[in-house]
Amino acid sequence: MLYANQSQTNISVGLQYQGLLERLMFSTLTSVPCCVFLFINGTMLFTLRSKHVFRETSRYILLYNLLFADTVLMAQSQLMYVLAASRLWLTYPVCGGLIMLGHLTRKISPLTLVVMSLERYVAVCYPLRHAAIITTRNTGMVICVIWTISSLNVLTQVLLMINFHVEDLVSLQMKDFCGKESIFFDEISDLYEKAYTYFLFISAGIVVSCSYVGVMIAARSASTDRDSAVKARKTLLLHLVQLGLSLSSTLHNLLLIAIAKIPDRILSVRIQIFLYVLVIILPRCLSALIYGIRDQTIRPVLVYHLCCL
Repeated sequence: MLYANQSQTNISVGLQYQGLLERLMFSTLTSVPCCVFLFINGTMLFTLRSKHVFRETSRYILLYNLLFADTVLMAQSQLMYVLAASRLWLTYPVCGGLIMLGHLTRKISPLTLVVMSLERYVAVCYPLRHAAIITTRNTGMVICVIWTISSLNVLTQVLLMINFHVEDLVSLQMKDFCGKESIFFDEISDLYEKAYTYFLFISAGIVVSCSYVGVMIAARSASTDRDSAVKARKTLLLHLVQLGLSLSSTLHNLLLIAIAKIPDRILSVRIQIFLYVLVIILPRCLSALIYGIRDQTIRPVLVYHLCCL
């Protein structure tokens, strides 16, 4: 009996040691690429503020807003992953602030992509009025509206999702991983989030698709610059791909719920980590790479800053 207990203890210690090594390995495999992409995104953001042409051109201002939101979301996601892998329990206020930051920045991307698509549509279909409509001042106002809408969404979620009283808590220290499910339990808030997300992405998809169709029709017109129309069509197609990648991140929680039903806990955790990299990290780092390489104005400046740094 004593031998059996000792053997079981050795197995438990071995499993804990193996779990520690595995957490360390996965944390390294996710943190290193994330830090690289954060560096590239940061360099891209610096590039977009380094020259007057970038600061005064609407599409570059919108691109900066898109990259900024994606970079903040990627940093927040990686921070929460590292905290969970390190098994560090946060306080409820700190965890709630991190979750709200993620909710805020996650909805910025589709709204910005809608505005970027409309800007390309106006540039091709109404070239003579483009300079009067798409001004730096109007772009700044639209960006303020985007952040206001996202902030109101977060505020509404806070009002709907909080379903417990602070005085009912024995301590503000959490006893579980930091996540939405650890703080908010209201089913109404979950329904609201799903309805808002589906409405947002369906509406954004319709706007981007209609802009794409409008540019295709304009490309067949004799009065339209064919080269400009072709470039705009490719850009709008790229926006659709980005919108799809952003939508995939909203399905992350649904995938986690399905994976949690797997009996093998270790396999479930490994699949969750793989999905985290594929669905959360990868879509947030593609914008800098795609636009940095594709745009002939940004590319030489970005390469120069990357080489210097």
